[in-house]
Amino acid sequence: MVRHPEMLAAHTEDTLRWLVATPLIDLEDPKLRLRVRSLTQLCHSEREKALAVYGFVKRLRLCTRFSLRARTAREVHDAGCGGAGDKATLLVAMLRIAGIPARIRYFTVSGEILRGIAGHLREAGRPLVEIRLQGQWLRTDTYIYDAQCMAAARHRLRERGWEWGYGIHVGGAMAWNGCESAYLGGVPIECDLMVLREIGLVRDELEYRERTRPGLPVRLVRLLHWGLLAPMANRAWRSLRVQGAPASVQFHETY
Repeated sequence: MVRHPEMLAAHTEDTLRWLVATPLIDLEDPKLRLRVRSLTQLCHSEREKALAVYGFVKRLRLCTRFSLRARTAREVHDAGCGGAGDKATLLVAMLRIAGIPARIRYFTVSGEILRGIAGHLREAGRPLVEIRLQGQWLRTDTYIYDAQCMAAARHRLRERGWEWGYGIHVGGAMAWNGCESAYLGGVPIECDLMVLREIGLVRDELEYRERTRPGLPVRLVRLLHWGLLAPMANRAWRSLRVQGAPASVQFHETY
């Protein structure tokens, strides 16, 4: 639970449920609490706190990880890198420690948007983090891509004349400003042609895995598939970072 009662007083019963601990999110973890305190101690508003935490998680290197279990927020923090689900877990944990309600909404995207990363996927899950600020839920999935990877991916799309690929839309948002929602697909998920279906709100990555867990035969096939795809995806991320984007189109962090 959130440690200080005064942090709970300003929230309704509906938002309180998005301020609590989960199996992957330990709100009393001393290292995470210290990190959040160091990031937010000079912030003067909830928006500034949210942006400070968001910026930290966004800067973590994106990598595709093959694992039989979901990582805790502390494990992601200590690794200094992670996949979309890993970074969502850490972002939500740190926002909650800062007293800001946050939650994860999962949806699936068409494999077409993953061109250039991993072929032969029909669909993949993606976590959208929703952050409660000024009485409304703001959404973003832009935390997934570190700035270098995002700028290079967008440049590669333009070079190849692709509208979608590398997990993004060529006109997708590069960062979140803390005032409105921002999407890698460029539009809300309800309007995104690459979104196949919405899975819904989950407490953390573990609940998402449990909710979408197939039968044993299908699960084994998926594990084998991801075991092959993870190295391929990581080679794609490395290639993007090595080749980068021209200085004229590089993204400069402002949060």
